[in-house]
Amino acid sequence: MNAPDHKQLEKQRFEANKLEKRLCRLAGQAIADFNMIEAGDRVMVCLSGGKDSYGLLDVLLKLRARAPIAFDIVAVNLDQKHPGYPAHVLPDYLKSLGIEFLIAQQDTYSVVKRLIPEGKTMCSLCSRLRRGVLYRLAGELGATRIALGHHRDDILETFFLNLFFGGKLKAMPPKLGSDDGKHVVIRPLAYVKESDLARYAEVRAFPIIPCDLCGSQDQLQRKQVKQLLRQWEKEFPGRVETIFNSLQRVTPSHLLDRKLFDFPGVSAAGVAAEDGDKAFDAEDFSAITTAMSRITPTSE
Repeated sequence: MNAPDHKQLEKQRFEANKLEKRLCRLAGQAIADFNMIEAGDRVMVCLSGGKDSYGLLDVLLKLRARAPIAFDIVAVNLDQKHPGYPAHVLPDYLKSLGIEFLIAQQDTYSVVKRLIPEGKTMCSLCSRLRRGVLYRLAGELGATRIALGHHRDDILETFFLNLFFGGKLKAMPPKLGSDDGKHVVIRPLAYVKESDLARYAEVRAFPIIPCDLCGSQDQLQRKQVKQLLRQWEKEFPGRVETIFNSLQRVTPSHLLDRKLFDFPGVSAAGVAAEDGDKAFDAEDFSAITTAMSRITPTSE
């Protein structure tokens, strides 16, 4: 196989630089939009060894270097004692970066194997146990923010999982307090596409650790939703982006949740209301008006 020529190398460098800028811009925008990081924060970046958490750490380090505020970063990995886990990979990588890090060891794998029947997916319980340990470590390290590597696709998949299988309109928030009330969890990659993170992992040659060391695969339902979104995007380019944008434009009065809107209190106030029931939405009305203007009246 021939080595790439000078023009190819220049093009590759250009595309890699453009990708890096896009990731930093989108992460920076998400951090600003949701006030994820403030001056003096100590951000605990949770590393799994996958492309997403590597990308998160890399981008946060770049943003910290140019940020107008000062904040600390400490990288944390939990060695859950999965058989075959390459324990040296992350320490070696983090040492090469020269940053503060902690490798914590806790045998949650044995707990999951004991509690989950053979053949059933272990991902859900494993994730819950891991999250509990990470919360504890955040307290011990004095972290004010817990940063997770979930991206735009994760948020959308979670939304449809809850919609199709949970009967809830619920996604994955960019910023939220932990269930114990002691921590703030942030997802700086909320605006970033998974495909961009996959490409960035290749460009940066991250030492990826496979997530299936335990022999368990991701939930079938999540795989189905992921495939559905990919198919939609293939057939209707831009649809996934439109759906994601809709999560940021919610109209509670046009749903059915009585906790979010005072339906019993609705009355005819006699004045126009922006969120009132309309014959047509603005876009629809404009299209209908245009169509009607083209109709030539006929004489009787």
